[in-house]
Amino acid sequence: MPVITEIEDLKRIYKRRVPKMFYDYAETGSWTQQTFNDNCSDFDEIRLRQRIAVDMAGRSTAAKMVGQDYKMPVALAPVGLCGMQSADGEIKAARAAEKFGVPFTLSTMSICSIEDVASHTSAPFWFQVYTLKDDDFMKRLFARAKDAQCSALVITVDLQIMGQRHKDLKNGLSAPPKLTPASILNLATKVPWGLEMLQTKRRFFGNIVGHAKGVTDPTSLGSWTAEAFDPSLDWDRIKEFRSWWDGPVILKGILDPEDAKKALAVGADAIVVSNHGGRQLDGALSSIRMLPQIMDAVGDKIEVHLDSGIRSGQDVLKALALGAKGTMIGRAFVYGLGAMGEAGVTRALEVIHKELDTTMALCGERDVANLGRHNLLLPDDFATRWR
Repeated sequence: MPVITEIEDLKRIYKRRVPKMFYDYAETGSWTQQTFNDNCSDFDEIRLRQRIAVDMAGRSTAAKMVGQDYKMPVALAPVGLCGMQSADGEIKAARAAEKFGVPFTLSTMSICSIEDVASHTSAPFWFQVYTLKDDDFMKRLFARAKDAQCSALVITVDLQIMGQRHKDLKNGLSAPPKLTPASILNLATKVPWGLEMLQTKRRFFGNIVGHAKGVTDPTSLGSWTAEAFDPSLDWDRIKEFRSWWDGPVILKGILDPEDAKKALAVGADAIVVSNHGGRQLDGALSSIRMLPQIMDAVGDKIEVHLDSGIRSGQDVLKALALGAKGTMIGRAFVYGLGAMGEAGVTRALEVIHKELDTTMALCGERDVANLGRHNLLLPDDFATRWR
């Protein structure tokens, strides 16, 4: 068993083990990937302020997100196709999150269905939905999430139109996949992955096939997906979706202070500052660079979370110190899932937790609730370089 001390260790194993089309699906952005790369590199511009001779006994990373208690302010983000990174991947990730004490967010575009995940876990999980046209499907999806006792609804608001992801197109990654000779050859080299996949019945989009009108099998999924997303989405429609759910609602995909204010106005309980991991508008600013402006606009009125670019516990600390109350990790846990299944997700969470706890202590803090800008050293123009 290799020694895993950082998320990058899991990524190396993940790349060797998982077929290229699914590795590229996770590890890619849109167009030139400028935003995808900036999401990580902009964290590196933030420095930490070291403090010494502070009593560090009895430290706590415990936090509340949307009124719920967790071991640390880190949620597993909604990631589609987790069940293709590792057989029954959503179930594995949800179980790891439950045992560790953090929330898991199930994507609508998951391989395992809401019911699959609910039947294999006992802790309530969060459920993510897109802003689709089909009211009948959407209302039944909300009802299924409620029946599964999901504790929060995450509405993704930045996917009206899909950004172009060159590698996905070249790999033939679609619904269903369009296999090429190169991808078939690559699949044939991933024997342990393939043997696992042969042992599961869950290989298609479990929340959609058999639930959406006209989608009775994987071959009919492509046309439905192409027409399902709503390019006419507006804030009245988002407000309508919010009215269909009587629990906490989190709007994911906010990257502008004015949109953050509008999210507050439609009754969201929390927002996620996110650029979809650099997979939508290439050339947009990174989430961490936009966070200060959004905090200035709404930070004391609505709970603010952040995702896109977090690869370490230090990144989590920097987001919290800039005002976020929670964070989401996507690729970081997917690396673990693809590398080692449930144990890999657990290891990713352990790595991030230890990095967060140790860094917090070296910054002179005993509780994540006390983190603030006083713990950071920021370039003068970090939040104002582009206007």
